[in-house]
Amino acid sequence: MLAAQRGAQVHWGRCYENEGAPPYWPWIQPLRAYVQQAGAKQLSAEMGHGAATIAEIVSEIRDKLPGLETPPGLEPEAARFRLFDSISTFLKNASQSQPLMLVLDDLHWADNSSLLLLQFLAQETAGSSLLVMGTYRDVELSRQHPLSETLAQLSRSAGGGFQRVLLGGLDQEDTGRLIAGAGIEPTAGLEEALYAHTEGNPFFMTEVIRLLTESGELTAERIGTPEGLRIPEGVREVIGQRLNRLSDQCNEVLITASVVGRDFDFNLLSRLSGEGTEDRVLETLEEALAARVIEEPLGTTDRYQFTHALIQQTLAQELSTTRRVRLHARVANALEEMYGDDVESHAAELAYHFAEAQTSTASGKLVHYSLLAGDQALAAYAYEEALKHFERGLVARGIALSGEGAASNEEAADLLFGLARAQSATVAPHQLGEAFSALSRAFEYYAEVGNVAQAVAAAEFPIAPAPTRLAGIVELLSRALELVPAEAHEAGRLLSRYGGILGLTEGDYEGAQRALGRAITIARRERDLPLEAQTLAYAADVNAQHLHWQESIDNGLRAIDLTANGEYPFYEVLSRFWTVVSLLQMGNFDAARAHSLALKDLVERQSTSRQLASLIFVPLITLSCLGGDWKSGRDYSDRCLEASPFNQQALGLRGLLEYEIGEAALGEVYLDRLLEAVRQRGHLFFPSMAIATIGRIAGVPKHFETASAEAEAVLADQSVRPMVALNARAGLAMLAVHKGD
Repeated sequence: MLAAQRGAQVHWGRCYENEGAPPYWPWIQPLRAYVQQAGAKQLSAEMGHGAATIAEIVSEIRDKLPGLETPPGLEPEAARFRLFDSISTFLKNASQSQPLMLVLDDLHWADNSSLLLLQFLAQETAGSSLLVMGTYRDVELSRQHPLSETLAQLSRSAGGGFQRVLLGGLDQEDTGRLIAGAGIEPTAGLEEALYAHTEGNPFFMTEVIRLLTESGELTAERIGTPEGLRIPEGVREVIGQRLNRLSDQCNEVLITASVVGRDFDFNLLSRLSGEGTEDRVLETLEEALAARVIEEPLGTTDRYQFTHALIQQTLAQELSTTRRVRLHARVANALEEMYGDDVESHAAELAYHFAEAQTSTASGKLVHYSLLAGDQALAAYAYEEALKHFERGLVARGIALSGEGAASNEEAADLLFGLARAQSATVAPHQLGEAFSALSRAFEYYAEVGNVAQAVAAAEFPIAPAPTRLAGIVELLSRALELVPAEAHEAGRLLSRYGGILGLTEGDYEGAQRALGRAITIARRERDLPLEAQTLAYAADVNAQHLHWQESIDNGLRAIDLTANGEYPFYEVLSRFWTVVSLLQMGNFDAARAHSLALKDLVERQSTSRQLASLIFVPLITLSCLGGDWKSGRDYSDRCLEASPFNQQALGLRGLLEYEIGEAALGEVYLDRLLEAVRQRGHLFFPSMAIATIGRIAGVPKHFETASAEAEAVLADQSVRPMVALNARAGLAMLAVHKGD
């Protein structure tokens, strides 16, 4: 390969059509290959703090770097970001000493998590000596195909770093070279005949030439009369004819192998073929190897793969439904026996085969392995794949995916709890109620049977961001608190979440203070730094939202001290943000600027998710405008709106900025976008103040009636947070000034 000849490391990963591979499989393969050939010192330097996170999907890292601790728990979005950021940082570091090329084959079969990682990597590795090449068959893609969305995202966000190359067919001259490679001197007539039938498709052309050579039709005597050749009309026909030239025994073994998957294991085939057949199976595989129907992957023993996916598909499609189902059941049972004590680590593969088996005896095992596979996908932050596993398990058990009522048994409760966790990371915000419903059904069962550990785990799971209002969540947390001793460690974890919800969605500031205070006391007693950092960050948020600026600063600074080592970036961003907001409200611009710049450094180190990090640009925009630095204000607002196009504060500040420097037309554009954001997202940070100030600058009372009506609507909402109400009152005050009222 040209890249290897030029000094690059090249590693391959392949996607498979069935769902038996673990999440991130096309990435795991090249990462595993790199880890196996690298030394411990090199890996430690290139992975840094991200080693433990990457080890959650590439277990071989722990063999090279023993003693890695489990990464601290984070909310789903932040946890997946940590994994993606760790892999991105590692690959950039690895490519510094030697250019690195990763090839991801058959991306049309990639799992959603792998595609999301590809999108992330494309945005974060610009300027590095890393090349990621993906191949896919465009005939497999529809507008709804996940890869279609990924390609669109790559085109928009990766800029010049993304190129799409359409591989056309070979030309007639190439056809002649392939014929010559078979040991035959080509003629123009033969080249033309083969090219016309194959349209230059390399695989089709190669298979036709190989078939005609094996059958004796592609000989010097036949060269002059190519019209006499029987050239197959399609790819599957030529594959079928080539397979017909193999022995019946060889075809039987290959048909079984096609049900296993694109690659397969010799020991598994031997088990499926019965006792005392190892030599016979080996003979048939050698026959298939000689015919180039299968091949041995480089660096492996006792493993084989079909040379092309179409060969596997051709064999599999010849099976009747009944035989295919029975073969899947045999494969699943043989895999269980072969994996032995390690069977659980292959749960996704077994769940796939038991699902294809479609028998009543397989349903119990399908549920069991679906549950295991779902939990493993959650642990790898592959939420989309986890969702499929849990849904499949519930359907197999005949359990409704939505509805009310406690789960009927522990397995059902575990499936529902898994479903809730997966949904919380994949559904739209307005659908989070469905996730909470599934979680509640699981909690009811755990609480009823006295499984306190699982009940607490369900209750404390962050089903939604703290400011999100979900009916019943306060009651659920209250019941969970009754299940544990008042000063227990579990109580501290529950109280942290409970206090945040009381203060941010229920308007109960005093209740929130009591709950958060108790959580902090327990966290310190237990020396649980992540819990203390989380609780202090929640407290800073609640303080600020209820206009207790100094308390917010105090709690924020204490949280910052705990997160300064970089291990808890989510809580560092949250606590610094509310510290900055409170400092701005108190007029301490110098201190606010210092913390804002620290937040900017966090973003540039890519230590937290882009969506969360977009928050930090709002105070930077504010400080820039207050200092008259319009260029920086524009730059920061561009970066904020790129990550969060509907950020109401950023839109309002940008519109105000443009009016202040005399760009009324541009200001109007951003003002219109602000009003549209309010219509779509509701009153997150109400724009009345921005509209009123813009009207005062421009001397035009445009949108004043809208601003007044919206401000009154905000104040009429009893659940609105005091900070939002304050913004609405300030807007009404400015409108009154403008009217002379």
